[in-house]
Amino acid sequence: MTVNGGTTRGPVGVRLRQWRELRRLTQLELSLRTDVSTRHLSFLENGRAAPSREMLLHLAKHLDVPLRERNQLLLSAGYAPVYRETALEAPRMTAVRTAVHRLLTAHEPYPALAVDRHWNLVDANANLHALLDGVADDQLAPPVNVLRLSLHPDGIAPRIVNLGEWRAHLLGRLRRQIAMTADPELRALHTELVAYPCDQPEPLVELPGQADVFVPLVIRHRDRELSLFSTVATFGTPLDVTVAELIIESFFPADDETAAALRDR
Repeated sequence: MTVNGGTTRGPVGVRLRQWRELRRLTQLELSLRTDVSTRHLSFLENGRAAPSREMLLHLAKHLDVPLRERNQLLLSAGYAPVYRETALEAPRMTAVRTAVHRLLTAHEPYPALAVDRHWNLVDANANLHALLDGVADDQLAPPVNVLRLSLHPDGIAPRIVNLGEWRAHLLGRLRRQIAMTADPELRALHTELVAYPCDQPEPLVELPGQADVFVPLVIRHRDRELSLFSTVATFGTPLDVTVAELIIESFFPADDETAAALRDR
């Protein structure tokens, strides 16, 4: 039985099969990737063989299973988790907090923010306020969910000029994240967000126009429109669940007028 469309909390073999199917791999394709025979993979999935700790980690790596779910795989097989999940406020995370804050500050005068796995705001630089004019106070009460803030009618949405396009882009990102993680909380967030009103058409597929190279965020700010695009960064070698799930999003001006407006704030 699945939980909200995600992986089950059942036997380890069932979980392995679900992650393989989630990645749209046959047993033969996974066998070629991992150098594990299809016979042994079949035995692991149907419970006729018990995986070793090393085998589980080997398969999880090649199935691109998130660190949080690798721990769950280990637990379901009777092994202790190997990846710690440390609160970001903990002393041992000082280097991580410092690195994130330095990245955000170095990006000024342009907006940048960091979020956790559920899109809750972790940190931001001072220039994020350029995007928050007119946002209702309750939308800024912690914990601030960045996707909710972006698409809620009391959030940023009324000031987004290309709301239909931007909304489709954000929901598409969220769906891809759900496909990668099978996270039921993200599924619930997606259900909430799609129910928000939008008075613009939403493209089913992001197709470029004649001069388009990315989907911009076009937002009204005071007496002008700002046009921005964003890049996403993650830690390259995470060994802690919290670090693996941190996302840093940096916004850049898409034209000279936006660059000048943000510099002059």
